[in-house]
Amino acid sequence: MKKDFYLTRYALIIKRLESSPATYSQLEDYLLNSFEFQDAGIKSYSIRTLQRDIREISDLFNLSIHNKKKGDNRYYIESRPIMEVDEYNQKLLESFQVSNALNLHPDFSDFIFFESRKPTGIEHFYDLFFAIRNKRVVSFEHYNYKNKIMTSRKVHPLALKESKDRWYLIAIDTKDKILKSFGLDRVNYLDVSDSKFREKYNYNFREHFKNAFGVMNLAEQKPQNIVMKCSRHQGEYIRSFPLHQSQKETKETPEEIYFEFFLHPTYDFMQEILSYGKEVTVLEPKCLVDDIRTHLQESLNRYLES
Repeated sequence: MKKDFYLTRYALIIKRLESSPATYSQLEDYLLNSFEFQDAGIKSYSIRTLQRDIREISDLFNLSIHNKKKGDNRYYIESRPIMEVDEYNQKLLESFQVSNALNLHPDFSDFIFFESRKPTGIEHFYDLFFAIRNKRVVSFEHYNYKNKIMTSRKVHPLALKESKDRWYLIAIDTKDKILKSFGLDRVNYLDVSDSKFREKYNYNFREHFKNAFGVMNLAEQKPQNIVMKCSRHQGEYIRSFPLHQSQKETKETPEEIYFEFFLHPTYDFMQEILSYGKEVTVLEPKCLVDDIRTHLQESLNRYLES
């Protein structure tokens, strides 16, 4: 068994058991007949390897797999992690599968094409991750695109958040004790201090960001119910790839699909809606409808003036 193939095995085992319980023989048959195993030239999978994989899956993904039901020798997933962790695990599995495909086939560049945009700020990711875990004070220079000003910051780092392929540091600014977000692509001269901060912050970020879309103003108003209608064409895309975890489909006609969300009507969410043009119309709340109408009118005025 190839040593660099274990992550693919984990992903395949989880995928098979999520569909239904399976015996060792059924799992073996599923794995050996998968394109991944065929491509790697693997022709055997022992019960001992399966048992070891089950232990590793439990440690890595917090998934408990058993086969101890009375009179039943099928393996099954006994427990599922909470939603936020499950989403994290799913991203890990997707990354592992892509990474393994690229590692196994050096000619991947002839068939697989990535976005050409290069993310910036990732070089600070692990330093900030270390600082968060160890409660280290962090200093850096941060550039404001709108004001075109570089400012010096000293913060207590608390979390990292991803939004549209960008990463943001969530931290308490020591200057005014306010919780803020800082784009890693705008961070320079990062320094992780040896000194620790003693303050205890009681933010529940899983709960905090549950109703967030993109990067929100961390002192923003409460989330609201948002209703929108989409053309059938665009609605099918949104149905297959939800905009937010709160998305619900409420109505369907031959021409339109209606969706409902419960989230903060942030600027990021408005920009997402505007990107669909005439294919999407927000119906509620009135404040968001008014903001979109004003934005569209201002954009039209710019074109009329030019």
